Amino acid sequence: MWSDPIADMLTRIRNANSVEKESVEIPASNLKKAILDILKLEGYISDYKVIEDGKQGVLKVTMKYKGDRRNTQKVITGIVRVSKTGRRIYVKAEEIPLVKGGMGIAIVSTSKGVLTDKQAREIGVGGELLCYVW
Repeated sequence: MWSDPIADMLTRIRNANSVEKESVEIPASNLKKAILDILKLEGYISDYKVIEDGKQGVLKVTMKYKGDRRNTQKVITGIVRVSKTGRRIYVKAEEIPLVKGGMGIAIVSTSKGVLTDKQAREIGVGGELLCYVW
């Protein structure tokens, strides 16, 4: 049993990205699906699909890279878990940080659902700062 399934998901994506794997499988949950929806919408992953296995299900994430087979460049250059099990980080809408000067995104779990930093600032809601992606 993991103490932090979101950190496990981000680590699996980071590891698959570092060795340029085509896809990675992650145990499913609704929060993970919401995070993957944001990553897909922002263009950090190609796609993901839910595979039912009779238990909780598996998320198969298709990774995304730029360039041809010889000169591949990673789309995700960094992915970091911010709020951890031992120390939760909560921010107000005005305090949501810019990631890499606006070149990356912060994923925030709010009362309106899981949103990017830009969406949360527009709506004017704060919440738990889940992770940074750039």
